[in-house]
Amino acid sequence: MPERLATWRTPLVILICGCLIGLISFGPRSTFGFFLTPMDAARGWGRDQFGLALAIEMLLWGAGQPFSGALADRFGAARVLAVGALLYIAGLIWMAYAQTPFELYMSAGVLIGLGLAGCSFSIVIGAFAKQLPPSWRTIAFGAGTAAGSFGQFLFSPLAVALIDNFGWQPALLIFAAVMLMTLPLTYAMSSPRRTQDAAAVAATLAGNQTLGQAIAEAFGHKSYVLLTIGYFTCGFQLFFITVHLPAYLVDRGLPASIGGWTIAVIGLFNIAGSLGSGYISNLMPKRYLLAAIYFGRSLAIMAFVLLPPSPAATLIFGAVIGVLWLSTIPPTSALVAIMFGPRWLTMLLGVSFFSHQIGGFLGVWLGGVLFERTGSYDVVWWGAIFLGVASAIINLPIVERPVQRPAAAPA
Repeated sequence: MPERLATWRTPLVILICGCLIGLISFGPRSTFGFFLTPMDAARGWGRDQFGLALAIEMLLWGAGQPFSGALADRFGAARVLAVGALLYIAGLIWMAYAQTPFELYMSAGVLIGLGLAGCSFSIVIGAFAKQLPPSWRTIAFGAGTAAGSFGQFLFSPLAVALIDNFGWQPALLIFAAVMLMTLPLTYAMSSPRRTQDAAAVAATLAGNQTLGQAIAEAFGHKSYVLLTIGYFTCGFQLFFITVHLPAYLVDRGLPASIGGWTIAVIGLFNIAGSLGSGYISNLMPKRYLLAAIYFGRSLAIMAFVLLPPSPAATLIFGAVIGVLWLSTIPPTSALVAIMFGPRWLTMLLGVSFFSHQIGGFLGVWLGGVLFERTGSYDVVWWGAIFLGVASAIINLPIVERPVQRPAAAPA
């Protein structure tokens, strides 16, 4: 039986199934900004309360990622992905029927946050690193990230159409039904393929390394710490834009449909950005690529907030920021793999991702709080610009080579 499973579970099958999981799981989550206005109108919640619910989601998604990553490293990705999907589905259903802010915090915040920790692209990327041969890995990192972006592209206009034609509650229930499709796909991620390559041989030196030793080694590594600090900005920028951009555009006199198409354009152009980032990561120092991405985001955001509001300017912004959207993930994942190897990769990516999600928490939460207090998103936009420049500088000193470990003793 194991031989039969290994026969059909080819690198291409693993790649396709992992990409489909990333596409479906990232899609509904990327649309939550479109639910802000109708849920606020129906329930009387302010943007600060809705923003807090999604900020809790960001925080628990990040906080749960190291634990789900460690479980995936220890027991395989399939079980973790399946449990995460079930929590995600339960959160979407409860969110549809939430009557109080507390229920919103528990559904959209706690359940969906923990669900995403178990079924997001970080778990898929970790599975790719273990199951795919080295010649596939960097491109697979980009493809998995691009798949999530394609989910954003597909689900954003779908969410607007479902909300307009059926209402926000049926839209959430339809998304919960769609999430069920991820469950059979997780089977392809259940058993690591045995590959004999230099990375696997190097991993044997860390084969007896415990979880605690892996964490201590990572936080004692200056380049990993810099990479993780810089990742904070990625989360701050991405989730502030995803959640608050639709409402920001309506505030500036643009129709809600422009927000839907802008989020979709971001997802569409990030397909090219993520794939290109995965490819370019093999051609140039990854730290320089990360610095260029963060600095480019700051320039794009600055131009957007200074220009007068118009559909054309907004869609162009969506295209530019889309190329840079999740393009940080392939070089970041590749750097962690270079530094520490595949043994505890999913967990270490999860630790870095926690920094990303703390940034997302603050971006979403501060966006709502500062809007309610000042009537404007200006402070958060300029904060995102400053953080982008700071992260570009932080990534430059990163050293791209494996951590030095004692050689294995001869038998």
